[in-house]
Amino acid sequence: MSTELLIGLVALLLIMLLAIRMPVALALALSGAVGLLLLRDVDYATSQLGAIPFSQTNSFSLTIIPMFILMGIFAVKARIAEQVYAVARYAFRWVPGSLGVATVMACAGFAAVSGSSIGTAATMSRLSMGEMRKAGYPDSLAGASVAVAGTLGALIPPSLFLVLYAIMTGESVAAMLAAGIIPGIISALAYATYIIITAKRNQAEWDERALKLEDALVAASGGAAPVIAPAGAQGSAAAGHSPGVTTPTASLLEAEPPVGHEIEMPPIDRKVRMRDLPMRGVVRVFILFLIVLGGIYSGLFTPTESAAVGALAAALMLVLEYRKDGFQVMARNFSEALKETAGTTSMVFAIIVGSAILSAFFIAARLPQTATGWVESMALNPYVTIAVLLLMLLPMGMALESISILVISVPLIYPIAMSLDFNGIWLGILIVKFIEIGMVTPPVGINCFVVAGTSNTRVETIFRGVLPFVIVEMLVVSVLFAFPVISTWLPSLIR
Repeated sequence: MSTELLIGLVALLLIMLLAIRMPVALALALSGAVGLLLLRDVDYATSQLGAIPFSQTNSFSLTIIPMFILMGIFAVKARIAEQVYAVARYAFRWVPGSLGVATVMACAGFAAVSGSSIGTAATMSRLSMGEMRKAGYPDSLAGASVAVAGTLGALIPPSLFLVLYAIMTGESVAAMLAAGIIPGIISALAYATYIIITAKRNQAEWDERALKLEDALVAASGGAAPVIAPAGAQGSAAAGHSPGVTTPTASLLEAEPPVGHEIEMPPIDRKVRMRDLPMRGVVRVFILFLIVLGGIYSGLFTPTESAAVGALAAALMLVLEYRKDGFQVMARNFSEALKETAGTTSMVFAIIVGSAILSAFFIAARLPQTATGWVESMALNPYVTIAVLLLMLLPMGMALESISILVISVPLIYPIAMSLDFNGIWLGILIVKFIEIGMVTPPVGINCFVVAGTSNTRVETIFRGVLPFVIVEMLVVSVLFAFPVISTWLPSLIR
C-alpha cells in the first residue's frame, strides 16, 4: 500500500469515527494507532503508543494549562462576569444596540481573565440573553452576539489557544500572549460596530417587539409585573440540540451557576450612580490581568508562575465574594471550581495525547516534508500559499473541536510557514482567528451550541444570526493578514 493511500485511509477513518460521535481524543488516537500499525508493524506501533502519552505530557511547561483553566473557573464562580456585564451595560447605555455592545465588551473584559471561549460564551449567555430578549432583540442576533463575542477568549490573553500554540512551536509564551491583545481589541470593536449599525436600522422594530412581549407577559401573569426567566433556566433541555461531539462544553452546560447572592443589574437611566455599580468586578479583572501579564513582562514571574499566582488571586476573590454567605456556600463554589477544572484539564490533555499519536503517524509517513515539497513545487506566491493553508482550517472548523484543529494543523502549517520565512507569532494569531471562525460555523460551531444550551434557543436560529458576524470576522482576518505589524508590534517591545 502506498504511503499516500494510507494517509488518505487514515484521514477517512478519522472522519468516520467523528461522524459516529466517538469522543474526539479517542478518535484521534485510534486513527493514529491504525496508521502506525499499517505503516510499520505491531512492535513499532505498540512502542509508540506506550511512549507518546508520557513524552507528550511529561513537560513542566504544560502545568500552565490547568493553572489558567483554574483561574478562569474561579473567576466565573466569583461572579466577575456578572459584575463586568452590569458595568458595561450601564457604560454603553446611550449607544444604539447598547445591550449588544455591552455584551461584546463584557465578553472582552471577562476573556481577559477566563482564557476560555466556551466559558465566556456559557457565562455571558446566562447573563445577557434574557436582557436582550426583553429589549426586543431577535434571538438570532442576541445569540450570535454572545457566541461570536465569546470567541474573544481564544485570543485575548491569557488564552489557552495561544499558550498551546507557543508550547507546540517553541515560540515565546509571553510574546504570544502580548500578540493577542491588539487583534482582540480590533475584533471586539468590529463586532460592536456591526451591532450598532444593525440597531440603527432596526430599533423601531425591536421596540415594537419589546412592547408586545411585555404585554403578552402581563396578560399571561394576570396583570402582574412581567418576569422573564433567566437565560439558561432550561439549558439542559436545549443542550439536546448538540450533535454529541465530546468537547469542553459538557461540564459547562451541566454545571450549575455560582451558588450565593445574585448580582442586581442596575436600571439603565441617569439616576444610577457609580457607587451603585459593582465596580469590584472591573477592579478584579484589572488585578488578574496585571498579575498575569504584568508579572510575565516585568520578569517577576515566569508564565507558569504567573498562571499559578493568578489562580491563587482568583481563589481569594471567590472567598471575598462569598464571605457574607457563609462557609458552606463558599466551600461548595470552591469544590465545583476544582471539579470543573479537573474535567476540563483531563479533556485537554486527552486531546493532546490523541493528537500526538496521529501526528506521530503523519511524521512517520513524512507528511510534513511531502506537504512542504508539494507547496514549493507549485511555485506560488508565499502569501498565497499561507492563505490557502489557513483557509483549509475553515472546513476543519465545521467538523472538529477547536483544540483538536489547533493540535492537528500546527505541526503541518508551521514548518511550511517557517520554510517561507514568515513570522511565527503572526501565523499563530491568524490560526487562532480561523479557529475562532470555526467555533461559530455549522455543523459543529461549538460556541453556538453552548449559547443554545444555556439560553433555551434553537441552535439553527443562532447559526442564522452568525453569518453576518462571520463576514465581519473575515474582514478582520484580512486586515491582520495584510498588516502583520498589528500582531507583532507589542511582542517586539518585550523581546
